[in-house]
Amino acid sequence: MANTLTFLCHQGSAQRTLSLDLKAYVIAGWTGRDRAAVEKHIKELEELGVKRPATTPVFYRAAASLVTTDTAIEVPGGDSSGEVEFMLLQAEGKLWVGLGSDHTDRQVETYNVTVSKQMCAKPVSGELWAFDDVKDHWDELKLRSSIQEGGASVPYQEGSVTAMIDPRELIQLYTGGGALAEGTMMFCGTLAAKGGIRPAPSFSYELEDPVLKRKLTHSYTIATLPVLG
Repeated sequence: MANTLTFLCHQGSAQRTLSLDLKAYVIAGWTGRDRAAVEKHIKELEELGVKRPATTPVFYRAAASLVTTDTAIEVPGGDSSGEVEFMLLQAEGKLWVGLGSDHTDRQVETYNVTVSKQMCAKPVSGELWAFDDVKDHWDELKLRSSIQEGGASVPYQEGSVTAMIDPRELIQLYTGGGALAEGTMMFCGTLAAKGGIRPAPSFSYELEDPVLKRKLTHSYTIATLPVLG
């Protein structure tokens, strides 16, 4: 099922609005270039009871309807949390770069990662950059996130996109050598959390391009729904 989304797209000095039907949504997991960092994240999740993946990277298919540009989401129970990721989108014959949060139910993740990916909405920024504009300085881009904790904004994740496999290589690994299909979005991996993975009432995140001096940003609040058993 398609999900209609609207973005403000930046290409060179021009910008325009893009509305598209998102047809496929893929979450790439354990995508680190640094195998030690990948192992750290795997152990981080193992502490929560998540089983170690059989291979890395892995590509989870999730419902396209989960993706949203909203600034508030509702989740079942209090065991979910966000994680910042750069996002790739194939639309109108071009590859675009965006920003997303793979908000995941950590309790469900302990017994079935694929199912956990279906449990929560996946908030993304409402703006995109043309990949062609950043491909030559891709490794300069930075990811950051913060959470609300104790009434204050607390740094949660920070690092370079070099922590993850280059997007061109990642696409090749997923498709077997071709481009992403039209209308496909891919989340491309995350960074270890400072102080460990934990829930929070709000999540803020950004992708910085220090070369072109700009940022993609997004934030959202999390409302917890009761779980009745």
